[in-house]
Amino acid sequence: MHIIETGNVAAALGVQLAKAQVVAAYPITPQTPLTEKLSELIESGEMDAEYIPVESEHSALSVCIAASTAGARAFTATSANGLLYMHEQIHWAAGARLPIVMCVANRGVGAPWTIWNDHQDSISQRDTGWLQVYASDHQQIIDSVIKAFYLAEKINIPVMVCYDGYLLSHTYMPFEVPEQEKVDSFISPLKSSHALNPDDPANLNTVTLPDVRLDIHGKIAHGYMELRYLLQEGMIHAIDELGKVEERFKEIFGRGDNPYIESYRCEDASFIAVSMGSLSYQLRDVVDQLREDGIKVGSAGMRLYRPFPHKAVIEALANVKGVIVFEKAISYGFCGPLYSDIKSAIYDNENRPFVHNYVLGLGGREIKTGDLAGVLRNSCTENMSRTEEPGWIGLKI
Repeated sequence: MHIIETGNVAAALGVQLAKAQVVAAYPITPQTPLTEKLSELIESGEMDAEYIPVESEHSALSVCIAASTAGARAFTATSANGLLYMHEQIHWAAGARLPIVMCVANRGVGAPWTIWNDHQDSISQRDTGWLQVYASDHQQIIDSVIKAFYLAEKINIPVMVCYDGYLLSHTYMPFEVPEQEKVDSFISPLKSSHALNPDDPANLNTVTLPDVRLDIHGKIAHGYMELRYLLQEGMIHAIDELGKVEERFKEIFGRGDNPYIESYRCEDASFIAVSMGSLSYQLRDVVDQLREDGIKVGSAGMRLYRPFPHKAVIEALANVKGVIVFEKAISYGFCGPLYSDIKSAIYDNENRPFVHNYVLGLGGREIKTGDLAGVLRNSCTENMSRTEEPGWIGLKI
């Protein structure tokens, strides 16, 4: 079934189809319509789940942690400072290896207050142990939510599905809603290995000592460092698992793409513009324009940001002269975080391309296609030296 709806509704329908059992949320713009839609579906009986309104975002994720620990399929959503308010529990969910799924409708972080889009909120959580997937349109939103539940429960690591506030959350686009029977065949009922059972009591996430120790059964138990190592290994393993998830999704639903990098006219490109979210689709118009002028440029949208798919990045950028990274985030005191990761991934390339970095769109600042075209043209034809400081597009100082 094809419908025309908002990105927030696309996300809600993905949660409904995945048969989440517990939804806990606190409203924050531009996420609010997503959880409102879920509350309507639950209240009307169209979705068999518990909707738990709470007093804060910290409490929302706390409820999901408790529900997931008890063996339920749990979901929440947030934006901006709400995500930051969850920060302690974001670490906890990952450290406890709980398969929670959370949508982040990306929004700039205060102070000063802004309700508009950039990627500072989710990027600030990149080192918390959650997978981060970025969607570029509504079809990717609903599909990514469904895939996120499957992947999270397969590897026992929580997943963020991130999409641009307003640019995707509130705009209307056509997308296909999968059949419930197909989703049921894709996602099996949750079988938690650590679900609470009164007949089999256990202590979970007790205080660990610096070294390994014997558990109550006399067996060696992991210490804190071993648990962090296993989470790191699980994250790296998730890269290959995501590829398998994508293939399984293609078999059942008949659609899919590269789960790591979505490329446009990159096959013969000498230069590639890299970005995340809806910006990667806006850059396609720029690519077409520059192609008409004889500049061999392509666009690559990062779908997976954490774990960072370094092998896919190396493969995508192996034979180009230059990489131009456009991003709606800044790592204060250095450069754009995506730019830093791209440079690190291709450092050992024999023919390492130059890499340029541009920061833009912070706090919802308008991104003009003409400005993108001018900057990209300059990087590809006139300014092919390596740089360290990021350029700023749309800055008025």
